[in-house]
Amino acid sequence: MKKTVLLIEDDEALRSMLKLLLTNNNFDVLEAPDYHTAVSLIADKEFHIVLSDWMIPGGSGVQVVKRLRKDEKLKEIPIIMLTAKAAEDDQVEGFDAGADDYITKPFSNKELLVRMKALLRRIYPEDKPKLQVNNLSVDLESHRVFVDGEEIELGPTEYKLLCFLMQRVERVFSRDQLIDHIWGNDVYIDDRTIDVHIGRLRKQLESKDAHRMIQTVRGAGYRLSSQSKD
Repeated sequence: MKKTVLLIEDDEALRSMLKLLLTNNNFDVLEAPDYHTAVSLIADKEFHIVLSDWMIPGGSGVQVVKRLRKDEKLKEIPIIMLTAKAAEDDQVEGFDAGADDYITKPFSNKELLVRMKALLRRIYPEDKPKLQVNNLSVDLESHRVFVDGEEIELGPTEYKLLCFLMQRVERVFSRDQLIDHIWGNDVYIDDRTIDVHIGRLRKQLESKDAHRMIQTVRGAGYRLSSQSKD
């Protein structure tokens, strides 16, 4: 599963360099140049690891760490502090706040990636090349979908939607959230486009009754549930 990084860094040149590095190494990147943007992204977006500068406009990286550690849903997300503060007392403060790792600027790109991947392996050991919910399964390596062992042909967008929902069973996502995750937040897609692709996905799964797992939550959006409905 591709991982998303919340990158909190006010230095535009360094942030751009890190975004390029991470994108080239198969990460998605959410950028926050200040504390308030970081708080907004924490509330609205899904991410798997945080890289945070210590000193940021409007607050501090330590405040970000404390905020995440107090959130029941986000407290396990790995956090790496990126900072010019090399004093031992600063490192202790960062770790005491709940940071998982602490890298002093300047740092090597290779070291950063190694430490990130080590944390991700520790926090997300459940990553597997296969998704399974009831009789519906997806082989992520071959991009093949099966219901009761029989292969089902899906379009590329329907496949992305299905994988996204299967990786987050029972969670409800609004149309805007699905658009951001499937197409990205830099592309304008009409809300009704999601309804069309959900309809196609249900149609393609209909012959095996797997379509009942993809549920409409009135006024909220869609979810994939292991408790199918008629």
